[in-house]
Amino acid sequence: MSSRHERVLLDGPAGKVEVFVEPHPDAAGIALVAHPHPLFGGTADNKVVTTLARAFRELGCATLRPSFRGVGGSEGEHDHGFAETDDLMDVHAYARQRFGGLPMFLAGFSFGAYVTTRLAGRLAEAGDPARRLVLVGTAAGRVPGAREYGAENVPADTLVIHGNLDETVPLANVLAWAEPQELPVVLVPGADHFFHRKLHVIRDVIHRAWKH
Repeated sequence: MSSRHERVLLDGPAGKVEVFVEPHPDAAGIALVAHPHPLFGGTADNKVVTTLARAFRELGCATLRPSFRGVGGSEGEHDHGFAETDDLMDVHAYARQRFGGLPMFLAGFSFGAYVTTRLAGRLAEAGDPARRLVLVGTAAGRVPGAREYGAENVPADTLVIHGNLDETVPLANVLAWAEPQELPVVLVPGADHFFHRKLHVIRDVIHRAWKH
């Protein structure tokens, strides 16, 4: 994402957890950004992930982009989001230890958005809820490849962004997850799952949301 980021290796439940950390000289918040599915090429350098991190940095946040199990320098095996949630709890603890009690924002893309819903629930139960969530291309319901994602309920001010041409997670899945929560979904016309040529829209939507 930039030459300023640091590569940190944390001790997690299954071994090392790789995290790309980018401090902010005048940090007003912390943003933890989770990447897409490890078994389908998802990494912390995914363009949607780096776009999310960049947007949060522009808003004054230190950012952390962890690698899920089996990706990059992170050890362990893929666990369908369950053990990955444990790993992100450790990343969150590291962020708290390093950056203190600043407002914590959580963001995720695809599989990472699904895990982020789980992480948000765990943090709320632990008494340290995130200030706000941003979820892009959220893996919810049954998706191609016979995978099922029981994305958890999220706070009412969660920013959910989805492309109407998403071929990986059908829009209908996200609407079915959001409807019982009365959760608005920001629809990006012409955007596929990876937001090709639409990454700037993600940044714009986040910046506009933060002005209110």
